[in-house]
Amino acid sequence: MALDFTAIDFETANGFRGSPCSVGLSKVRGGVVVEEASWLMRPPENHDHFEFHNTRIHGIRAEDVAGQPRFGELFPEIGAFIGGDILAAHNAAFDLGVIRSGLEVSGLPGPAYDYVCTVMLSRRCYSLVSNSLPYAAEEAGVPLVNHHDAAEDARACAGILVDIARRNNANSIAELYLSLGLNLPQQPAFDPAHGLSKATMSALAARTGATLPGAPARTAAAPAWSAWPEEGPNPLPNPAAEPGHPLFGQTVVFTGDLAITRPEAKSRAADVGARPESRVTARTTVLIVGDGFVAGDLRAGRLTGKAKRVLELHAKGQQIEVVSEGEFLQMVGGA
Repeated sequence: MALDFTAIDFETANGFRGSPCSVGLSKVRGGVVVEEASWLMRPPENHDHFEFHNTRIHGIRAEDVAGQPRFGELFPEIGAFIGGDILAAHNAAFDLGVIRSGLEVSGLPGPAYDYVCTVMLSRRCYSLVSNSLPYAAEEAGVPLVNHHDAAEDARACAGILVDIARRNNANSIAELYLSLGLNLPQQPAFDPAHGLSKATMSALAARTGATLPGAPARTAAAPAWSAWPEEGPNPLPNPAAEPGHPLFGQTVVFTGDLAITRPEAKSRAADVGARPESRVTARTTVLIVGDGFVAGDLRAGRLTGKAKRVLELHAKGQQIEVVSEGEFLQMVGGA
């Protein structure tokens, strides 16, 4: 068996993961990138507005994709490029979610994909204070100049996976997962006619102003954040969560002003199998930072007190990492 897979990266127009506006793919055979492809696209109808935050990150505007096919029209080409390959993505919960939600709101069924999350593998195989793509790519010795260019990010993801396989003397994805004692996760096939994913239902409810059954009502007067965030209770991890999720089994702490309330953030973390706590301790494995933090701030020194404590613990050998709120929301499917 050879180290064969396809790495994929999406950029989205807004906070809904089903709003892809570009994709990059790198096909790997025997540990070497042999073919690449990338497309600009219009997101699915009714989900094609471009938010300032997203455009500021990737630079793509509505006018840049105005003449392009929509995601649903383009997916047959994307799917043909992937073929029967295992998919690799850095934060696969997001990129596989883009495929699912993008097809669901397009009214199209989707195939099953075995997949690899290089965030989870980076956490397992590297010792980094941040497992964001730039940090992991640097550790793997992979060039990454234009982060958030989908083609370059897919290429960097491919390089990270090849490096991790090499470090573990694995000649295939199957050998790598066997050596790490992991099971290869799979996104099953789906048909929107038979039910929608939670992320898609939430986006549709938000667009219509409705709430999902059992969800708390939201009021316009509720503030998005406050100077002294209310920690709220620490819910228990969801025992039915997907073990392949990058936050599954992690002990997470939040710091800084978030775009959502601290209790809601904790609830979303617990829903995917994480254990939220209120302060950094020897149990902490992930610190999620608000205030517009990005991974580059670790080097710039723009940190909260909790983040500085994490750096101290990491320097002493505790396996702990810092994640931006944006990365967290991608992982849990929020906007």
